[in-house]
Amino acid sequence: MTHVDRLMKDAVLNDVFPGGVLLVSLDGATVFFEAYGSANLFAGRQMTKETVFDLASLTKPLATSLAIMHLLEHSKLSLEQSLGSILPSFNNKDKKKIRIEHLLYHNSGLPDYRPYYKLLCKIEPHQRKVALRELLAKEPLIHAPGEQTIYSDIGFMILCWVIEEISGRRLDRFVTENIYRPLGLNNLFFVDMDGKSRRAEFAATERCPWRGILLDGKVHDDNAYAVGGIEGHAGLFGTAVDILFLLSELMTVYHGNPSTGVFDIDLVQTFIKRIEREGRALGFDTPSSVDPSCGRYFSERTIGHLGFTGTSFWMDLDRGIIIILLTNRIHPSRDNNRIKAFRPKLHDAVIENVSDSRYIQKRIS
Repeated sequence: MTHVDRLMKDAVLNDVFPGGVLLVSLDGATVFFEAYGSANLFAGRQMTKETVFDLASLTKPLATSLAIMHLLEHSKLSLEQSLGSILPSFNNKDKKKIRIEHLLYHNSGLPDYRPYYKLLCKIEPHQRKVALRELLAKEPLIHAPGEQTIYSDIGFMILCWVIEEISGRRLDRFVTENIYRPLGLNNLFFVDMDGKSRRAEFAATERCPWRGILLDGKVHDDNAYAVGGIEGHAGLFGTAVDILFLLSELMTVYHGNPSTGVFDIDLVQTFIKRIEREGRALGFDTPSSVDPSCGRYFSERTIGHLGFTGTSFWMDLDRGIIIILLTNRIHPSRDNNRIKAFRPKLHDAVIENVSDSRYIQKRIS
């Protein structure tokens, strides 16, 4: 893995990111795990294997989608259920055909993003969640449900609302009680900015112009920040080790092997199966047909996700390989986009270094 180590060190030297953690697992065994560079440039704090990262959109597959899976397992919800049957605010003419599966597949017809925080930050903090949900309910569709796939933060904010409405529990508490705690995962959590602060060694993110602070242990996503840090599209923090444990459990269940009982095999297989017409799995991303961020070698039965802060994971279900790359690429500014070109090079190098010839084949598009 000398070449992989050099790539990570060069990435720090060439300002692809100030620091990062790379963890690689093959057939259930960790074959590479190292930390590089700085967790906080201004404090001079170095990155370690235990550093906690703002996982950004990894929240979607690792928290929100798994919470939906849990509700399905306990017959509280169905994938075909209409949104309006759960949230009356959506039982109107243009949105009544939106189903839970549309939100997970990102083909609900909703737009990708709106800067709700600009309005929310003018409102008293305790009123912002209600105000956000009024904005979500009023958001016009840009396509008919099921017609076109558009990656949408808005859809996962609505899924958060669904989870909290059905369970009667806040999203962070629901996933902790039903998923993370039963699996013994203490380092996957949301930071409740309205509550007691969590003590941890965080990777700093942006020196944010509109907030006027360096974000260190506070969620970077603007909309999640505005409502206190807990949302369905962003807000989860975690370490590489706990992400690996969670992904390994999903892979174990997927292949029908003995597990902890937290996940149902049929639901896992349903959620992480790629649907060709969507190019996605339920709540998870899959490698794109053009210039995939996971590089050239992952098989078609691969799921993963990217996070805006510089985080990612890719899990090849056929080949038993998991690559977790956590960085603070937006520290101190979100304008640094060098990681886009770096990711596929790194993933290719990892596969070439840790795998035998049966893995070194181009992914079939």
